[in-house]
Amino acid sequence: MFPGASLGYNHPMLDLKFVRENPELIRENLEKRNTSADVEALITAFDKRSELIQSTEALRAERNANAQAMKKRDLPPQERQELIEEGKTLKQRIAQSEKELAETEQALQELADNLPNMTHPDVPRGSAESDSRELEIVGTPPVFDFTPADHVALGEKLDLLDFETAAKVSGTKFYYLRNEAVYLELALTRFAMDILRDHGFTPMITPDIARTQVVAGIGFNPRGPESNIYNLEGEETSLVGTAEITLGGYYADQTLPAEDLPICMAGISHCFRREAGSAGQFSRGLYRVHQFTKVEMFVVCLPDESEQMHQKLLDIEKEIFSSLEIPFRVLDICAGDLGGPAYRKFDLEAWMPGRGDQGEWGEVTSTSNCTDFQSRRLNIRYTKKDADGKKERGYAHLLNGTAVAVSRAIIAIMENFQQKDGSIRIPRALQPYTGFDTIPAAPRKRP
Repeated sequence: MFPGASLGYNHPMLDLKFVRENPELIRENLEKRNTSADVEALITAFDKRSELIQSTEALRAERNANAQAMKKRDLPPQERQELIEEGKTLKQRIAQSEKELAETEQALQELADNLPNMTHPDVPRGSAESDSRELEIVGTPPVFDFTPADHVALGEKLDLLDFETAAKVSGTKFYYLRNEAVYLELALTRFAMDILRDHGFTPMITPDIARTQVVAGIGFNPRGPESNIYNLEGEETSLVGTAEITLGGYYADQTLPAEDLPICMAGISHCFRREAGSAGQFSRGLYRVHQFTKVEMFVVCLPDESEQMHQKLLDIEKEIFSSLEIPFRVLDICAGDLGGPAYRKFDLEAWMPGRGDQGEWGEVTSTSNCTDFQSRRLNIRYTKKDADGKKERGYAHLLNGTAVAVSRAIIAIMENFQQKDGSIRIPRALQPYTGFDTIPAAPRKRP
């Protein structure tokens, strides 16, 4: 593995030569995504860096020639002194040129960091949630002969969730799981991991802390008011918002043989998110919290495999929620709602009867093909032999997908499987993992 202290991530997330040669495509992509970046300044910085690299190399060549000339024997004193003075001048000029090159590279990096990934041609245009394309609905939302409760009311009545005490102990948007809800979380985690094992994923439990270089390398902003990340004071580390960060960092600074790809990992982690500014009825309860457990899928593959792998991740998400008998719909997320690293993203939204007056869809999973956007920054490459036996190197493609975000899956189960008598039925596929088929309606006496 790489030594963390060596991680500099000086690689841009897009191929800057491509940006330089295709500025109109970059501007069009920015317009699609409803975002902005200074393409002209980036191209100017790119050209300036190229010129500085050439001029710096030319100065270094002069310095080498000067050093070789100094090695000659029997140099006249005056000529030797001239060479010494020339060497001093070259040293100063090289130092100045290297300083200017470093400053230009830093400016170029900052400009490049504002560029999102390119966008799949089939991604729908738009920036509002309603602009995303509904691809299919799987299952039928339940019809109740009673007024369904939301998960907060159910959780409090059945002594499954405790938000009030968590607010006193940890702050708002934290919670305690109690009684059967504890086993429900453990059951969902194991259920998802068993499905992923059957699909060839390597099971992993990941760290909940990552170096900020890794967080930035994956494409999350670890600093500033816009960040959704918790930073650890006095350390260059952060709490992870998803195992995508630690799974993505696992192969940083490595070149992988093509025959070892694709690599499929399934990671269990806690996820920590600031969720600053999130409010409203759809954010209440377990839907937007500061800490939750998630099983994450992560894939490292060859470029020509990534679209196929993206479909595989989506199919696995659909398999999990179909097996849980939870109605859901699949969305092709519009360009303006894509995260910066995503080339294309699909969401699963489960039916949540307790949302609003008549129920509503709520996001439970997403899967993104990030192509080589993250691997360029993390320096994850592959190598393979071409038809002539020559080695070919390139950046791997990285993909991620939620197998199960446990807190949101619990919402969907509690609300869809609530019964008239106040109990909650457990989906059949989950019963071997929970050890019970029903959460009883009878309230418990709290210790």
